Amino acid sequence: MKNGLQKFGKFLSAMVMPNIGAFIAWGFITALFIADGWIPNAKLASIQPYMLTFLLPMLIAYTGGKQVGGDRGGVMGAIAVMGCIAGVGGFDGQPMLMGAMVMGPFAGWVIKKFDKAMDGHMPAGFEMLINNFSVGILGMIVAIIGYFIIGPFMSAVLAVLTAGVNVLVKVKLIPLAAIFIEPAKVLFLNNAINHGIFTPIGIEQAKEAGKSIMYMLEANPGPGLGVLLAYAVFSKDKVTKSSAPGAIIIHFFGGIHEIYFPYILMNPIVIIAPIVGNICAITFFTFTKCGLIGPSSPGSIIAYLSMSPKSQIPLTILGVLIATVVSFLIASPIIRMSDGKSLEDAQDDMAAKKAESKGITVDPGEKKDADKVKKIVFACDAGMGSSAMGATKFRNRVKAQRPDLTVINTSVDNIPADCDIAVVQAVLADRARKSAPQAQLVIINNFLQDPNLDGLYEQMTAKVDASAQTAAAVEEVETPVATGNTKILVEEGIKTGLKPVDKFEAIKAAGKLLNELGYVEEGYIDAMVKREETVTTYMGLGVAIPHGTGDAKKKVQKTGIVMLQYPEGVDFDGEKAQLVFGIAGIGDEHLGLLAKISEIIEDPERLEQLKTTKNVDEIMEMFK
Repeated sequence: MKNGLQKFGKFLSAMVMPNIGAFIAWGFITALFIADGWIPNAKLASIQPYMLTFLLPMLIAYTGGKQVGGDRGGVMGAIAVMGCIAGVGGFDGQPMLMGAMVMGPFAGWVIKKFDKAMDGHMPAGFEMLINNFSVGILGMIVAIIGYFIIGPFMSAVLAVLTAGVNVLVKVKLIPLAAIFIEPAKVLFLNNAINHGIFTPIGIEQAKEAGKSIMYMLEANPGPGLGVLLAYAVFSKDKVTKSSAPGAIIIHFFGGIHEIYFPYILMNPIVIIAPIVGNICAITFFTFTKCGLIGPSSPGSIIAYLSMSPKSQIPLTILGVLIATVVSFLIASPIIRMSDGKSLEDAQDDMAAKKAESKGITVDPGEKKDADKVKKIVFACDAGMGSSAMGATKFRNRVKAQRPDLTVINTSVDNIPADCDIAVVQAVLADRARKSAPQAQLVIINNFLQDPNLDGLYEQMTAKVDASAQTAAAVEEVETPVATGNTKILVEEGIKTGLKPVDKFEAIKAAGKLLNELGYVEEGYIDAMVKREETVTTYMGLGVAIPHGTGDAKKKVQKTGIVMLQYPEGVDFDGEKAQLVFGIAGIGDEHLGLLAKISEIIEDPERLEQLKTTKNVDEIMEMFK
C-alpha cells in the first residue's frame, strides 16, 4: 500500500512541480498588488484571478496530459480542463486545480488509446488531417464530460475538504496534521501532500480570506533546521557533525528538505522532534491567524517569508523560530544518548527509500568490505556519457588511496561478472540488479555530486590495508586526455549565452548541432530525447550530458561533442544545468574529452568560467 501511495504521490507532484514558477508568479502578484499587499494596485491585482482560474489549472492539466499522452495529450488536457472551469462557473466557482489533476491524465489517456488503435491503420496522406481532427473531436467530448461531471464533482470534493479543514481550524486541531506530515517527508510523500492536497485547499481559502494556513504546514523549514542544529552540536560521529552545517545552508536557504532525511534515518526516534516542533508552530499560527498568500516552494526561509503578508512577517519568523527551538530541544538529548548509525548508512537507506518512492524496490545488496572490492562499475543506460564522466571523476578521486582499484563504466545491461560494486541511478537499479546479481549497488541521483558517492569514497578508503594503498593498479583503465582534438570538439560546436529553454528543447538543440556538424544522423536526435525520458542525463554541478540510447549508436557517423552554454540554466527536473554537452561516440574515442571535461568541472573557478564566458577561443583553450 505504501508503495502505491508513493507512486501516486510522485504522479501528482510531477504535474505540479514543473509549474511551480507560475504558482510563485501568482503568489507574488497577490502579495504585492492586492488591497492589503505591499504596493496595492487594483489594475495589476486584476491579473491574479485570471491566473488562478485559468492559467494554473491549464498548466497542470497540460502537464498531466503530456505525462500520459505526449504533446497531443497535453493539448487534450488543456482543452478538457476548460470544461471543468466552465462547469463550475468560471470566476464564480472554485479553482479547478484538483479537477486539472484528474482531467489532464484522463485526456492524455484517451488520446494515447486512440493513437494506439490507429497505429498502422492510418490511410497514407491523411495523417495530419486525422491527427488534428482526433484531438479536436475527442477534446470536445472530454471537455463536455468535464463540464457536466468532473468539474461539479471535484468542486463538491473540494468543498467537503475545505469544510473539514475549516472545522479543524475552528476547534484548534489542525496542528495534529504534523503527526502525518513529518513522517510523510521521510517517505517522500511530502510533495504529494503539499501540492496534491494542501495547495488546492489553500488556494480556495486564500481566494476567500486572502491567505491560508495550509501553505504553512509542510513548507516550514523550522522543524528540519532544529534537527540539523542538534546534530551539528551534539553528534558523536565526526563525519555527521561536520556535514550538518552544510546541510543547514542547503535546507534553510535552499529549501531542499530532503537533505535532512538521512539524519532522521540515523535515529528514527528523532522524528519526534520535527513532529512536536511543527505542532507547536502550527498551534502558534492558528492562534495568531497567520497564513501565506501563496504556496512556498521550495520550502526555504526566503520563499516562506516572500509569501507572507507584510503585516505578519514578524509572526511568521517567530513561528519558524518556535519550530526550530522545540525541534532542537527534543532532538538534542536523543542524539546525545544514541550512537545511531553512520551518515553513510543512513544515506544508503535514503537512496533505497527514494528509489522505492519512484516505484523501484531493489535490494542494494550487502555492503562489501573495502579490501574485497577490486572493481567498481559506473553504469548508465547506454554506457556512453554520464557513466563515463562519473567513473573518471571517482577514479581520480580515489586513485591516491586505492591504486589497486579498477573503476570503469559500461551500459547497465552489460555490467561485467567480476564487478564488485555497481553505481547506478535509481531508475536503472532494477536492470542493474538483473545484470549484476553479485554486486553491491550504490544508488545515486547524479554522477558528479551525490551524497552516496561520498559514502562510497568513505567505504573504499576507511579500512584499506596499507599494502593495498601502495600496490600498483592491476586492471585500472587509464583514460587518455584529449589534447587539441579539433575533430571531436570544434569552434562551430560551441554556443554561448543561450536563453533558457525547456530541457527537451535544449537536448534537441544539441542533437541538431551534432547533426549539422556531421557527427550523427538526424534520427539520433529522437534517441537523445528517448534517453532523457528514461533517465535524466543531468550530472550535477550544473552539467548535463545528453546522448542517444544504446541502440542508436548505429546512427553515429563519427565521434563528436558539442557544448551549449545556458548562463541562466536549463531546468532538468528541479536542477539547473548551465552547460549541456551533446555527445555522440564511436567506441571509446570520446572518453578523453570527457575526462578533460571532468577535470575542468572539478575546479570551481574554471567551471564558473566555462558557464559564463562568451569567448569560444577561451573555451577551446581550456580543452587543449
